[in-house]
Amino acid sequence: MATSTSWAQDIITCDLCDKPTQQFCNSCQVNLCNSCIKKHRDELKSLIHEIVPFLERKIQLVFPECREHSGQRCEVNCKKCNTPVCIKCIGLGPHKGHNVEELNETHEKKIRKIKSDTEVIKANIIPKYQNEDQNIGSTISITKSKIDDIGRESKKLRKLWHQEVDNIFDKIDSLSQSLGEENLNALQGYHNKIRNLISEMNKIVKQNEKLSTSKNLSEVNIYQSKLNEYQDFPRHMDLKFPLLASNIDKGKELSIEIGGFRATLKQMSQPSLSTDVSCLTTGIGKLMDKIRVIATIPTTYNSLYGVACVGEVEAGIYGQNKTITRIDIHGAVKDRVTTTCLHWPNGISVTKGIELMYSDFDSDTVNIVRDGKSETLITPPQGWAPGTLCCTRSGDILVHVYKVRGSETKNKIIRYQGKNIKEEICNDGQGNPIFKDGLYSLFMSENNNGDVCVSDRNADAVVLVDKTGRVRFRYDGTPARRKKSFGPKGIVTDVLNQIIVTDINNDCLHILDQNGQFLRCVDDCGLEKPLGLSLDSEGRLWVGSFESGKIKVIEYLQNK
Repeated sequence: MATSTSWAQDIITCDLCDKPTQQFCNSCQVNLCNSCIKKHRDELKSLIHEIVPFLERKIQLVFPECREHSGQRCEVNCKKCNTPVCIKCIGLGPHKGHNVEELNETHEKKIRKIKSDTEVIKANIIPKYQNEDQNIGSTISITKSKIDDIGRESKKLRKLWHQEVDNIFDKIDSLSQSLGEENLNALQGYHNKIRNLISEMNKIVKQNEKLSTSKNLSEVNIYQSKLNEYQDFPRHMDLKFPLLASNIDKGKELSIEIGGFRATLKQMSQPSLSTDVSCLTTGIGKLMDKIRVIATIPTTYNSLYGVACVGEVEAGIYGQNKTITRIDIHGAVKDRVTTTCLHWPNGISVTKGIELMYSDFDSDTVNIVRDGKSETLITPPQGWAPGTLCCTRSGDILVHVYKVRGSETKNKIIRYQGKNIKEEICNDGQGNPIFKDGLYSLFMSENNNGDVCVSDRNADAVVLVDKTGRVRFRYDGTPARRKKSFGPKGIVTDVLNQIIVTDINNDCLHILDQNGQFLRCVDDCGLEKPLGLSLDSEGRLWVGSFESGKIKVIEYLQNK
């Protein structure tokens, strides 16, 4: 029986085309066909090429071409400059007198270092990270379990607390019913007594009328008068009406009292809102039907970039110069701060302690002004430049930072606690960027519930990111039904958790609730290219016009 064997062998092709290899360049370690030898020499004319038949090839290091001397291959490595050089470089060139070593030796050292690093990473570092990965996974699992336990315990306590409140009001209802029935019974008894006396007196009147015409001396003589008895009106009972008294000190104490029974619910710790917000919350109600402009403030800025309120009647403003000006509601200049910027600040904000902050994109720093002098507080990560700022009610600082890569500009937000990075807001849970690439600055505000509300002009949208970094909603201006496309800029959040954003394209403000639902537009105040936006401690909006430099102070919330 005949057998056949087939042999297959991989064909080695030319590195410059797909033809079979016949030749080999020992100098460049390149496979060549006969047709591509000339092409290879022409591409690297300045270098010497050792072309040999493929079977006579030598596997060796490829020495790079010298940057200083065309046609020369590097043979040694300059230790001082850590760069490959040729013989001419160390003889008469820029590396004359420098210590050198053979490139073969440098290569071997590098290979040993690579292998050593690889072994360390494989044997030591990766296991540590894997162990930490397991620990974090375990911690996440435990944390989720604890959160679920707290949720279940909260539901139990909610029931118990509701039951306790129900018991209190059941007691109140029982006492009020008991006291009410006591009064009603007494009144009913008194009512019956009056009716019985009326019936009795009507009988006596009839008897007396008959007796008054009687000629019988015996009947008349035995008459006994009851006039004095009836003239003494029956004593009325003292009613004990139940008084239901209640005291509500919102956020501190609830108390209720009736007929000697008193129940009190106390809050032992205060909510984590700052003092100014608490004060405002007690005095401000809902949106006004008619928005009111209470002041129009002219400024010297032709291009007004931003407004940051300081207390009740003052604000810091900036534009296309190095100076930040502090003005009051009447337009009077209270102070001027000359910044360290070569051009102008990229953003300003005011801390809880009423200290002015600004970003300097020329020096890549965020500075704070103390005693009239600028101090560097924050330096963003290398390669990132600072943009707009937002000092939150909790005391953190939100900084928009950006990085230019070729024709693209990357954007993200960093939360700082003092000088330290606390959080980066840039990607969602799936690794997708939250903010669109682009040259426009991000404007930010932190809501009372911790949500970060961002005006992203590059995407023409308002983006809300919650405490976990999850995007809760995006608002694109569609519900407002404006003529032009949505152009979001300055953004603030108020004591009612509402989100207010300027629309520079449509000369108006958009007001949203905390869930991103459109509430109304403010377009009847004569706004022109509104850009800067801030809230003073009285809950009034300061809106800066980009082109005219004017600021309008607007009341939009009703007082309770």
